[in-house]
Amino acid sequence: MPHPVYIIQGTSGCPIGVSGGFLHYIVVNFRILGKSTPKMNAFIEPLILYAVLFFRFFTGPVMPETPVEFSADAAVARMVLHTGPSLALVWYLLLKAKSLKEWGVALPGRKDIVPALISFPAIVLVGLCVTLAARHLGGLPEVPRILPPTTAVPWAILVVSVFAGAYLEESFFRFYLLSRLESAAPGLGPHRAVLVSTLLFAVCHLYAGPWGFVNAAVSGAVLAYVFLRFRSLHGVGIAHGLYNVLVFALGPA
Repeated sequence: MPHPVYIIQGTSGCPIGVSGGFLHYIVVNFRILGKSTPKMNAFIEPLILYAVLFFRFFTGPVMPETPVEFSADAAVARMVLHTGPSLALVWYLLLKAKSLKEWGVALPGRKDIVPALISFPAIVLVGLCVTLAARHLGGLPEVPRILPPTTAVPWAILVVSVFAGAYLEESFFRFYLLSRLESAAPGLGPHRAVLVSTLLFAVCHLYAGPWGFVNAAVSGAVLAYVFLRFRSLHGVGIAHGLYNVLVFALGPA
């Protein structure tokens, strides 16, 4: 009997079909966790956390066919019910392993300026290049089908919401994932760790189509290497947040 196909919605609303056989494979193979090697364990927790935080089952349409008004209520609810608890979980696991001082984390400061100044124009340039390539080759990347707010309070909520989402993604894909792979699987090396982080990050942006996937993959690699070079979570987080604000400010295509 063939396995059913489930539709999974990513953190940004990406619909992804997943075979029931694949889910069955995961469940069956998770029974051998007690016999897994340390290198396997380095991937188990991140993959479980990735699935829990960035994918959820859904019913109904994901992206509206026509642009809709930005909903401040929905943004606040998403921050309270998803983004905030997800950030708390990621940081709980980080602090469970090391203290803030050992991680080298502090409040945003001057050391974050250079990483932010490198990351932001770099990922904007990546986005522009992908858009130009898509115009020549066909299949422009999708943008959020949400009209930007027209008043100050909804704009403030949108900015806080997209920055919170950016910090969640940077905390997991760059800080947590790269640091975990670096400490638990040192033989993997930085380049392969960046590859793992980048692929997982890009999959969450499949809702934007193939060019959106490419944009997320290249931008994710840039942010990963900047993080590894400067160890600045706030630098890449601020750059990512500013990019998200820019995308919303440009409005739907």
